[in-house]
Amino acid sequence: MIFEEGKIREAEAPDPVPGEGAALVRVRMVGVCNTDLELLSGYYGFSGIAGHEVVGEVIRCDARPDLLGKRAVVAINQGCGAGDCPFCASGVPGHCPDRQVLGIVDWSGAFAEYLVAPVDNLHWVPDGLGDLAAVFAEPLAAVLHITEQAPLGPGTSVAVLGDGKLGMLAAWALSRFAPDLTLLGKHEERIALAASLGLSAMASSECLSAAGRGGRKFDVVVEATGSPLGLAQALEIVRPLGIIVMKTTTRHPVSTDLARLVVNEVRLVGSRCGDMGRALGFLAETGMDTRPFIEAVTPFSCHAAAFERAVRPGAGKVILEFP
Repeated sequence: MIFEEGKIREAEAPDPVPGEGAALVRVRMVGVCNTDLELLSGYYGFSGIAGHEVVGEVIRCDARPDLLGKRAVVAINQGCGAGDCPFCASGVPGHCPDRQVLGIVDWSGAFAEYLVAPVDNLHWVPDGLGDLAAVFAEPLAAVLHITEQAPLGPGTSVAVLGDGKLGMLAAWALSRFAPDLTLLGKHEERIALAASLGLSAMASSECLSAAGRGGRKFDVVVEATGSPLGLAQALEIVRPLGIIVMKTTTRHPVSTDLARLVVNEVRLVGSRCGDMGRALGFLAETGMDTRPFIEAVTPFSCHAAAFERAVRPGAGKVILEFP
């Protein structure tokens, strides 16, 4: 499946051949992320094979035949590996200026039957963890990364702004660290779903209106709206000296008055990828049921219908499955 000029086309190609230190992975399941939808719409001027939320099975690794048949998820950032690269040398290849990013930058992604990945980027799925859980490892890793960037605990009030794919997942996972957490959404069915999962949830418009009248503001706001308006909304509901953690990536420019950021001394933190191994451990330890977050599991052959469903406002996670 190739993204090209805002459209999806199918293509046949020879099976890729893994080089030294790499493995050939047969894709079992791949999730459709909002970033994929943005790439399809022209974000980064992207063309090629997207897809990065993947669980697969190693089917070839010449140097490590012991890995054959093992299920894995893929850490999506591949640095240059040079000894003089300060980011690779310090274990943060996601910020290497010459990095490749699975399905996003110079690395063919998982919307295909096979992909090639460095063995060092593979994280092994525990035997007791099913594919429907493991396929959430990449977005969950991004969510858990927030706990390393902002102080979360029983005494911290947290708002997750946005009830889409990432927002719902963030609210569920982060509530395990900060019980005083509220999901702010705009879709009645998503707010109801959050409530059914035991989360505090309300309409974001109601919270924004109350904040404008001197109502409650939060210590930490996780902005996951997927909208260029998200930052302005987060500034409305964060307290002075609070923290906004930005998760939204959008092809549209963001324009907002930053005076409140300066006057209220609010910390603005960008947040991207996280530790895939930690995410797998969290999934296994909590016994997290991912089914409430899933909109549909669709055969890969029906990808057009899957993308139509994924782009629907308020949609949950759509997953493509190979037979």
